[in-house]
Amino acid sequence: MLIKICGMREQKLIDLAADLGADMCGFVFYPPSPRSITPGEAAALDTHGMKRVGVFVTQSLKETQEAARTARLDYVQLHGGQGMEFSRIFPSERIIRVLFPKKYAGAEALQAEVDRLSGSCGMFLVDAGLGSGNTLDWQALAGVRFPLPWLLSGGLGHENVAAALNACRPDGIDMNSRLESIPGRKDAVLMKKAIEAARNR
Repeated sequence: MLIKICGMREQKLIDLAADLGADMCGFVFYPPSPRSITPGEAAALDTHGMKRVGVFVTQSLKETQEAARTARLDYVQLHGGQGMEFSRIFPSERIIRVLFPKKYAGAEALQAEVDRLSGSCGMFLVDAGLGSGNTLDWQALAGVRFPLPWLLSGGLGHENVAAALNACRPDGIDMNSRLESIPGRKDAVLMKKAIEAARNR
């Protein structure tokens, strides 16, 4: 199971995430977010072998390309409904497509979107909202068929991650705001407790 910690900005906490066995480190390139970081700042951070993921919301294709190159990204995570032109520039295996189930009328509509996008990415991330802290209806996701690996996100922390994993069986999880003491600042104790809860469920 993949574990991604998103919204990382401090080297000492990235060091801790790597020591705890996280697989992916997420950098948020979205200025309104309290977790925002620049590509240059991300480039200076050592992720110790964790895959480097950039979160993009409003950037153009050219801006995304430049940021991915500067920050040495392994994956681009597309939150803004970016078009298929992104999959003609980035190899599909480097693209994580984000889905927001609350945008769809139901599981059938979500399934149709999964099927439509499956040729343009290498992974899905199913989220309740960018850094919102809200959770999803995990049971409803259990009926969606994902032809690619997918990560569950949205309000996950040590209190609920085991229940989420047991409810819908994702290939991995993406944790962010529930691991913070204040918005934008990860808490070492919460990170440790959440990763342990996920691994030991």
